Amino acid sequence: QVQLVESGGGLVQAGGSLRLSCAASGRASSNYAMGWFRQAPGKEREFVAGISWSGRNTDYADSVKDRFTISRDNAKKTVSLQMSRLKPEDTAVYYCAGRGKTYPSTWDYEYVFWGQGTQVTVSS
Repeated sequence: QVQLVESGGGLVQAGGSLRLSCAASGRASSNYAMGWFRQAPGKEREFVAGISWSGRNTDYADSVKDRFTISRDNAKKTVSLQMSRLKPEDTAVYYCAGRGKTYPSTWDYEYVFWGQGTQVTVSS
């Protein structure tokens, strides 16, 4: 069993920054690709960013490209999402997820481990 816990969410003004963190425990493995997803009220959960097991390969949704940066520290079993130049449309619950394979996917159903989510609210 793998447990993922997100932290770092909160309320921020448009144009500001937040850094989200995801900590893994239990039978967590550094060989898992990781991803960040988000879900806004009334909308489907959407892919935000993904990172391969090694950290060498990353992928971003067009809506966050050049504003968000995903990274990982396998020694600490953590994955981070640095968010800058935040916009009101970034408001959502953000989830950390593990795929169970070495490379990320943009499809949420291909991930098997999920955190509880952390709320990010961007005011205008």
